[in-house]
Amino acid sequence: MFKTVLLRREDGYFEAQLAELDEVALPDGDVLVGVHYSTLNYKDALAITDRSPVVRSWPMVPGVDGAGEVLESRHPDFAVGDLVVLNGWGVGEGHWGCLAQKARLKGDWLVKLPQGFTPRQAMAVGTAGYTAMLCVLALERHGIGPESGSVLVTGATGGVGSIAVMLLARLGYQVAALTGKADAGAYLQILGAREVLEREEFARSGKPLQKERWAAVIDTAGSHTLANACAQVRYGGAVAACGLAQGMELPATVAPFILRGVTLYGIDSVYASPAKRSEAWQRLARDLDIAGLENIVTEIALADTLLVAQDIIEGRHRGRFVVDVNR
Repeated sequence: MFKTVLLRREDGYFEAQLAELDEVALPDGDVLVGVHYSTLNYKDALAITDRSPVVRSWPMVPGVDGAGEVLESRHPDFAVGDLVVLNGWGVGEGHWGCLAQKARLKGDWLVKLPQGFTPRQAMAVGTAGYTAMLCVLALERHGIGPESGSVLVTGATGGVGSIAVMLLARLGYQVAALTGKADAGAYLQILGAREVLEREEFARSGKPLQKERWAAVIDTAGSHTLANACAQVRYGGAVAACGLAQGMELPATVAPFILRGVTLYGIDSVYASPAKRSEAWQRLARDLDIAGLENIVTEIALADTLLVAQDIIEGRHRGRFVVDVNR
């Protein structure tokens, strides 16, 4: 038997609860993982609160991230005792996820725990940090370096935003952090932001072209925030879009792209190739201040996830939530 968060929908009735299940209930997969730590991401919060049609199969165990030890394996790349990490691949949406003490997964989805990370530290990074690094890599490939000018990070107090600020600052970039939290200035400056901006001016409709302010942008918000950010990027700059905290729509024009040569990169972390995942994790091991992660991490128990998910949806949070599934 193992403990898990379980989501059910029957006859239009939705329920999220802490449950205890037998191992035989787990779905198919060639690797059984004893989960040590998971995380509570925005997508998990959407599923747990039923705010968005994230879940595609019922019942469902949420948890898009997990780190733990291999208990059984029929996959050639993994043996009993290996420490592994999972990010994405539709887990927690169409396949049972890692907000549980056990998870049966496909070995092709797993990455061996990068050297230098403990399972807890890997989950402090999680999909948020891995996505942030994919964004940084996209900007680097575009030719954006620390000498290029200021980089704007939107949704800067969220998981992706917080780690993006940390990474960029450590790499020598001048970082401007956008937030809707009036009391977040000190927090963001600790992470490395040189400038902290209020979200209000970005969150509403703006001009198609605005003053050129940013060499590049990492955007976690979408909607008007992304449109305004694109309108403020300097000639030849780039925007890495990876989130939709404000909305899925993009109320923009083509003006920044055809008049200033701005490039908009879409960053997908769910189905990124193994090569991209490996590159991102290697760079995280090299460039992320692991000790500094504690400035953005709150550890919670499995039972806490139901209430904390509501806080995430309503914007009453900052940083990363690491879930100890065994307490």
